[in-house]
Amino acid sequence: MGSSRYHRTQVLLDREQHQALEEIARKERRSLSDVVREMLDAQLAERRRRDMSIAAQALLADYASDKELTAFTAPNAEDLR
Repeated sequence: MGSSRYHRTQVLLDREQHQALEEIARKERRSLSDVVREMLDAQLAERRRRDMSIAAQALLADYASDKELTAFTAPNAEDLR
């Protein structure tokens, strides 16, 4: 492992969590670490989507009321020259 892309960390799981992860890893013939990384990636992606949605909702009122924000709809031929 040495200077790999991974960073060692310690996480304490309750018995049921650990057993569930071990079962998934065993069935899929993967390491427990690989299963945990996959689940973390999925959760991090979901949180990024949620954060983006919250940010978009916060800007919605400005976008709806400020005509300058919606003035540009599509490029015309002159814009592409």
